Amino acid sequence: MCPPAPVDRPVETPRHLAWLNSIAGELATATIGRLDQTLPWYSAMPPARRAAIGTVAQRGISSFIEWYKDPKAQPWVAADVFESAPRELLRSISLQETLQVIRVVVQMVEERVVAEQPDLREAVLTYSRDIAFTAADVYARAAEARGLWDARLEALVVDSIVSGETSQEISSRVAALGWRADGQVAVLLGSAPQLTDPDAIRKIARKSGADVLLGVQGRRQVAVIGLIEAQSDAASKIHHISQLMESQFGSGVLILGPVVGAVADASRSAKAALSANAVSGAIRKLSRPLLADSLLPERAMAGDSLARTSLIERYYTPLANNSPDLLSTLRTYLDTGGSLEACARELYVHANTVRYRLKRIMEEVELDPTESRSAFVLQVAMTLGAISDSEAGLRR
Repeated sequence: MCPPAPVDRPVETPRHLAWLNSIAGELATATIGRLDQTLPWYSAMPPARRAAIGTVAQRGISSFIEWYKDPKAQPWVAADVFESAPRELLRSISLQETLQVIRVVVQMVEERVVAEQPDLREAVLTYSRDIAFTAADVYARAAEARGLWDARLEALVVDSIVSGETSQEISSRVAALGWRADGQVAVLLGSAPQLTDPDAIRKIARKSGADVLLGVQGRRQVAVIGLIEAQSDAASKIHHISQLMESQFGSGVLILGPVVGAVADASRSAKAALSANAVSGAIRKLSRPLLADSLLPERAMAGDSLARTSLIERYYTPLANNSPDLLSTLRTYLDTGGSLEACARELYVHANTVRYRLKRIMEEVELDPTESRSAFVLQVAMTLGAISDSEAGLRR
């Protein structure tokens, strides 16, 4: 930042300085009174915050006198006005409110100083301009520091979610980031683009009624998507948001983890997404994004205990507990290679009975046994269920 050009202003005189020093206290008191009268937010603040703002206003008046003492000096002394302000003051009032304070101070100086000493007008205007720019600089540096801190904390939160840290730690950290999402959450995981654009992803989230946490881990980019409000169709809503974000990820596999109830449980969604990403090479046709739960069989084969449990609970247990005939029909149908006639002969029933039972199975587990991919999912689920029952000494 280049220093400002020298300012032409009247050379100070002992008369000016003596007069300015004599009215400094009176002017500061009058300024505090004017702040209380004209700024409602100031009068509503706690006494400690009001005192801090008053200190800034008083320092502005005394700093003007110090600056005016040396006609050859540059007006850098304006920066000293904010040195006496406590750090929390920058978090309690905005830049706009700070400029309102400065405007009141300048108005009071003009009303008293310029009215009685017109030849000081240029000096007052020059100093007020400089102190306004100084205030903007102070807030800009504070915002930059805050932005860097938020970015580091956000990266730490995303890393915690991916690594599976405890929910208490995650909840406290997202609170510090101002996480606004109270609805369901899911993790979107893919390769990082050559040029990342976090603002574009955040804009998509805002327009879609969601909040997002972003992290880049080497060549991988992770987005934790959370709905602002809980919704009954959360899965489809988050899937739609991830489709809008698809172009902000690099080429290759893009995985969307399952929806969980809150950000505290986001590590479960991340774990599923990582597991699906590891076995995605087994799938020939990949959609973007690819649902992690669409790879449950492959994940289970790779040793993912969560996928194994999900397959059993979703597809095996409902049939085993409530519809033994449907379970027997499904296992027989799959074992005979999907042949209605062969399945009917082995069960000693009519082929139409097998068709009816397959329809009921589809209604029960929401998968069509006659479709090849669904048949594969059900085959793995039936096998895992039978193994689980055998280990537990239950059904055979």
